[in-house]
Amino acid sequence: MKTYKPTSKSRRQMTNVTYRGVLTVSEPTKALTHGFRRSVGRNSQGRITTRHKGAGHKRLYRDIDFLYNKKDIPAKITTVEYDPNRSAFIGLAVYKDGEKRYVVLPKSVRPGHIFLVSEKAELNPGNRLPLKNIPVGTFVYNVELKPRGGAKISRSAGIFAQVVANADGYSNIKMPSTEIRKIPENCWACVGTVSNEEHHLENYGKAGRSRWKGIRPTVRGTAMNPVDHPYGGGEGRQGRGTKRPKTMWGKVTGGRKTRHPKKYSNVFMVSRRKTGKGRKSQ
Repeated sequence: MKTYKPTSKSRRQMTNVTYRGVLTVSEPTKALTHGFRRSVGRNSQGRITTRHKGAGHKRLYRDIDFLYNKKDIPAKITTVEYDPNRSAFIGLAVYKDGEKRYVVLPKSVRPGHIFLVSEKAELNPGNRLPLKNIPVGTFVYNVELKPRGGAKISRSAGIFAQVVANADGYSNIKMPSTEIRKIPENCWACVGTVSNEEHHLENYGKAGRSRWKGIRPTVRGTAMNPVDHPYGGGEGRQGRGTKRPKTMWGKVTGGRKTRHPKKYSNVFMVSRRKTGKGRKSQ
């Protein structure tokens, strides 16, 4: 991690990921980029569904290959690049037939690394193969949920899933959330751990840096009026005033299960995710 001399109050706490010696280019490949408009917390009707999002620096979108539909053709990583739209590092993969694609990089991969998408690929970082061909205990990322559906699981910086069993046409995958889930064995996954594992140690240091990222301020419920929040009102500092913690809309939080009892994917759940104080020790 990169730290700074305390030349100001914000600099004193600020930390950043060390990019020097890791990133190889500063400008993306133009043919694999395009402009886009971020949703900033709005749905298709324009209504806010996720609060505290908006503004932020303008971004150029990098087209990332999550399908990996070029099989049995080796590809060489030529660059390691920063992507403002995700926490992991990305790299430019040049296939043997000349095609170029951006991919999410695994940890410790540098320019010159060669990976392969094949059922007979070796268990090397970056190689992609079906879950049925991956031994129990292997760390994987970019995991599919449906065959040929593209990578959906374990794509963030420093994240990995783990294969814990292979049986009856399914692979049991331990998710980053500690949930264990059955996934069809003919789904594909990449071997390894996602790059930029120091991302979670980053300290923005000041409010302005959050605004650059598109994160807007959060107002505490106890600072609001009673009409705006269940915790609002009262003279001076007040306690919560309710038996259980609640959201702004009065829904109980803090221990109540929110997963729908008839959700389609319940049949694939082997073990629920661990929550609460004891999660880290399990």
